Amino acid sequence: MDKQQRKEYIAKRVAQELKDGDLVNLGIGLPAMVADYIPEGMEVTLQAEIGYAGAGPTPETPDPYIVNAGGQPSSVLPFGSFFDSATSFGLIRGGHVDMTVLGALQVAENGDLANYMIPGKLVPGMGGAMDLVSGAKKVIVAMDHTQKGAHKILEKCTLPLTGAKCVDMIVTEMGVMEVTDKGLVLTEINPEFTFEEVQEATGCTLIKGENL
Repeated sequence: MDKQQRKEYIAKRVAQELKDGDLVNLGIGLPAMVADYIPEGMEVTLQAEIGYAGAGPTPETPDPYIVNAGGQPSSVLPFGSFFDSATSFGLIRGGHVDMTVLGALQVAENGDLANYMIPGKLVPGMGGAMDLVSGAKKVIVAMDHTQKGAHKILEKCTLPLTGAKCVDMIVTEMGVMEVTDKGLVLTEINPEFTFEEVQEATGCTLIKGENL
């Protein structure tokens, strides 16, 4: 798969985790693509921490005044609403967000997440990531399995943490992994790969799911 195909594969799979009536926050980049794959007939409210709820799919004709947290063109559905940052983060910190989907630089087998900085490089800021991983009821990481061949899923993160033991699920182009007390369980695998290939691309020991 090329880069775009990987993104689409991951976004489509994450969309399957959505539930009717959920309030969901999508991070910048790949996670934002999930909005384009919400199952037909499902009612999900997408929240952008910059100050609105009811975000829709990527618009064919962008409105320069409506963007997501990453500054990319977005849309707002008829039931959508706009509000200030205090209200937006009140929703997040108050535990009202059912699920958040974020990218990552590294994820540890125990659910630790590093996704906001690489020491020595320009740091744009953490944004709402720290609040989201501590306030959302479910945290899903959507990302490429490796970075130029280097492991991103590790026994222990080597980069500064955004949150500790906060990730519930990891979705990559290779498969789906769930964080458990026993370790990282591979519950689904992309048919294009073997278990051995997924394990080789992973920096910690994977546990085979019962229904893999």
